[in-house]
Amino acid sequence: MNTKLSLSVFLGLLAGGLGFAGSAQAFSFQTNFEYALTGNNAPRGDVWLNSVEVNDNIFSNFAFVNRAEIVYNDPFTGGNTGAASSDMGPLATVGTSRENPTNEDIVTSLGNNNLNSIIDGEDRGSFAINVWFDRRVDNLFLWERGMNSAVTVQAIDRLGNSLGNTFTIGRNNWDDAGFSINTLEIANTGNNVQRVGSRGVSLADLGLDPSVRSIGGIRVSAAWSELDGPGNNRMRRDYNGPDWQVVGAAVPEPGMIFGLGAIGAGLVASNLRKKGNKA
Repeated sequence: MNTKLSLSVFLGLLAGGLGFAGSAQAFSFQTNFEYALTGNNAPRGDVWLNSVEVNDNIFSNFAFVNRAEIVYNDPFTGGNTGAASSDMGPLATVGTSRENPTNEDIVTSLGNNNLNSIIDGEDRGSFAINVWFDRRVDNLFLWERGMNSAVTVQAIDRLGNSLGNTFTIGRNNWDDAGFSINTLEIANTGNNVQRVGSRGVSLADLGLDPSVRSIGGIRVSAAWSELDGPGNNRMRRDYNGPDWQVVGAAVPEPGMIFGLGAIGAGLVASNLRKKGNKA
């Protein structure tokens, strides 16, 4: 059943603890998804995000990207040049495929619940993309095709100014999200069906003051820094071109707050229902 958590109930849960660590760290979650197609075509079509599950609590109130600004993207001059491109499954119905994407293409790729509509990063590419959500968010859910690349996230204000600190999910820090995808970018390669990894990022991870309860946007980057711009060859190799999708946990609808204060993970989840409960 769907429930709305009162402050008194939240305080009781906070006192008892919900299993998060006491310091900022990316968190694990389970992806509840649905393939639109079956058999060998399943990873080639739409993969619908239904909900995510954290500590037996199921959340489905997502905020999606509705505005984007490409801060930097290696120029595309043909072949495997460039860095971030819009990518989608060969049989997917939502998304777009653009080697040299515009801001609007980025929104088309990320502004939906199709996990087979992604931003593909070239292996040695450098990019930085500001994205804003259609509602304010207090936690982020990220996925990475291949589970072998790093990605950096930082909170931004409505003008794209940096807030807090950068937070990087390392190449070996992804959890298995439980599904695989095949996209146009890799359709003709020898490794054309790849497992997808997942990881959650809280406001505490982003170095924001506890008084900050939500943000409107983030900068997603690879092999790039605000101070120095595009990274060197070693930095590019270390990031290995992430292929990613992101949605936010929408606020301010009533919901459960995971890990503020002593717990420190800061996950606000709306439309909460306890797994296994009956109305």
